[in-house]
Amino acid sequence: QVQLVESGGGLVQAGGSLRLSCAASGRTFNRYAMGWFRQAPGEEREFVAAISRSGGTTYYVDSVKGRFTISRDNAKTTVHLQMNNLKPEDTAVYYCAAENPPLNAGSGYYSTIPNEYDYWGQGTQVTVSS
Repeated sequence: QVQLVESGGGLVQAGGSLRLSCAASGRTFNRYAMGWFRQAPGEEREFVAAISRSGGTTYYVDSVKGRFTISRDNAKTTVHLQMNNLKPEDTAVYYCAAENPPLNAGSGYYSTIPNEYDYWGQGTQVTVSS
């Protein structure tokens, strides 16, 4: 079992930055691929970024490429999402998620599909004003 707790959300003006953190419990953090998703009111949950178990592979939705950076510290069992040059359209609840990869998945495995993730945090609100 993995428990995930997000933090770092808040209010920021367009062009500003926030750094989200996700603290994970459990002893098997390094076995999970991690992802960040977001959901705005009235919209479907959207993939934002993912990182493989070792941190060696990352992937981003096109709309945040060059602005967001996902990272993980397996020793501290945390994952971060550095968000720079924030835009009003980034406003959403951001969720941290963990996926136990399929059997025989390579070390670079990650997923962009919400239903494939096994554990979710409670979410943290990010609001970007114009």
